[in-house]
Amino acid sequence: MASAPPPDFAALSAKGFQIEFHSHARAILSLDFPVALAELEAVLASVSVPIEEIIAGGGGEAKGTQRLRRALDAAGWKKTKFEIKKTINGKERESISHEIDHVREYLAGTVALEIEWNNKDPFFDRDLENFKRLHADGAISVGIIVTRGRTLHENMRSLVGRFVDERQAQSFEALKPWGYEPTAKQRRAIEARINRKKNPLTFREAFVDKFVADKFGEATTHWRKLDDRVRRGVGNPCPLVLIGLPESIVTFNEGKKALYEVLNDEAEGDSADYSAGIATARE
Repeated sequence: MASAPPPDFAALSAKGFQIEFHSHARAILSLDFPVALAELEAVLASVSVPIEEIIAGGGGEAKGTQRLRRALDAAGWKKTKFEIKKTINGKERESISHEIDHVREYLAGTVALEIEWNNKDPFFDRDLENFKRLHADGAISVGIIVTRGRTLHENMRSLVGRFVDERQAQSFEALKPWGYEPTAKQRRAIEARINRKKNPLTFREAFVDKFVADKFGEATTHWRKLDDRVRRGVGNPCPLVLIGLPESIVTFNEGKKALYEVLNDEAEGDSADYSAGIATARE
């Protein structure tokens, strides 16, 4: 059964984070890994993802998530490859390796963490099975998964719609300065919904619906998909912590400055595009 967050996570709970502990993970972390709780709360409490990065990023791992990864790395939560070998009479018969994005070693043991911002949902099976095997072999004490929480996933349409409304974007051209370039297939799909004879949609309605369905659909990694697996026993009996990022991490105050990192990456290797991208982001 899941249990309530310990007092250490009060700041996260106040911000709307979903937090669940399974298989005694709460007791293990509270008693043996209080430093891990403090480190995680400090890092997660500072997470933010400007809406502009979501639009320009097109659904891939947001720059805010990459900043979260860098913050965890700086706090000592390093990418680690576990290699488990089985030998019989001195001869190696089996070798299995598991790579975990964020691992922190303490005197009491090891804690492993994966972030699934927007992958295909079978990645949850991989993460949970890895945690199960590593825990069974004594390599980790607790496994943690961070993903889009229920409010962030369910309200993505309203968040994207708010962006369109605030920018008064009523065409593809109006979205282009914000880094959104539809594929030919996406453009046709949106235009078809706008131009159909029966119940035509506005550009806003058609864009928001198609963008969110394509990039943040039900088959991606989000809270319900993770919760379904844990309730079925996937990963059991490894002690687990599930953390859902709330809609409150999405911000609307940065404007084109938020595009700096996105344009930097996209224009890397092409000096002309790079210069143009930096100039646009700084406007």
